[in-house]
Amino acid sequence: MTDSGNETSVGQYLTEAQHLSVVSQLVPALNPGEVLIAPRSVTLCGSDMHYFQKGCNGSIKILQPLCLGHEFSGNIVELGPGVTDRQQGDLVAIEPGVACGKCELCLDGRYNICPELRFRGSGSAWPHFQGGLQTRVVHPAAWTHKLPPGMTSEEGALLEPLAVAVHACRRAGIKPGSSCTVIGAGAVGLLCAVAARLSGCSRIVIADIVRSRVEFALHYRFADAGFVVPAKRGATAEEELEIATEMAKSLAEVRSPDGTPVGRSNYTFECTGVQSCVQASILTTKAGGKAVLVGMGTPNHLLPISDASAREVDIIAVWRYANCYPEAIDIMEKSKSDPMMPDIGQMITHRFHGLENVHQALTCASKSRDEDGNMVIKVVVNVNEEELDV
Repeated sequence: MTDSGNETSVGQYLTEAQHLSVVSQLVPALNPGEVLIAPRSVTLCGSDMHYFQKGCNGSIKILQPLCLGHEFSGNIVELGPGVTDRQQGDLVAIEPGVACGKCELCLDGRYNICPELRFRGSGSAWPHFQGGLQTRVVHPAAWTHKLPPGMTSEEGALLEPLAVAVHACRRAGIKPGSSCTVIGAGAVGLLCAVAARLSGCSRIVIADIVRSRVEFALHYRFADAGFVVPAKRGATAEEELEIATEMAKSLAEVRSPDGTPVGRSNYTFECTGVQSCVQASILTTKAGGKAVLVGMGTPNHLLPISDASAREVDIIAVWRYANCYPEAIDIMEKSKSDPMMPDIGQMITHRFHGLENVHQALTCASKSRDEDGNMVIKVVVNVNEEELDV
């Protein structure tokens, strides 16, 4: 067993927009219940892109150097006092949000909205709760999830966005044999499609402004039908709503594999955060259905509330996840063994090796296509063995 108090963690830290610096810090001695983790794979998320491009994520600004990367897995290299259900060498997925465990929300099982929650790779807590793009991370053992044999570190990193999709479907309360539309065919949208199918949706339509993403979703059986959304932006609120109305109408006219129009859906998962798409998510949902807001984008929206009220379309908010990792692990395993399911690992389109390539990885992940014109869906940084020295 190593003495973490004598170890150093080296990581890539964002100091300002698009500027990273290598930072070396001493690893603190482990407190009771903590483990020391050597990150193996870090998949990059939209929030990482916002911080990297602008130095902020919405209204949350970085106030000190921030190590990004909240979607990661790694090996346990040291156990803190009292940790008995983990072993050195265990490959674990890190649940990046650590809640207080004591407040009313935590006791009710809704720790994802705990007011004291600290989230890795985010500027929301002070001091910042640093992410996984470094060689060592101290984390509570209770907020790690041991990966089953055969699951890779990359797949372990993907459990975090998959947990978001699981939580979204739980919030929706999907009924067997129902239909769903997913707006946004990025990583979270694709994973929502997978989770919705396993929750009972028998027909799934997916939409995106990027044709190659829709084609990817159909080719790998994430969805049954697809629609390429025309890239339009309204100059006024009225124009935005017109675009949304047109999008909803076009979605209803999409043909299912048997040639019939799909019509409106029981559930619509909005995974972009773009105002016109949020509006369309309400309009394309059946009366009595649910529009599930998964994507985070523009903080304030003008919504067709009268339409939602008149047709009793429930608008469901989603914030991260709670108690979803075990189900996410089950889904990941099924995706590898069930020929009727898409292989979730196929979502990783770009791999970068070594922390020295984090800037390049973040630049790639910020675009829908790489320099060679290839589609970008999910980017992973795999930490080199010599960097970890484990």
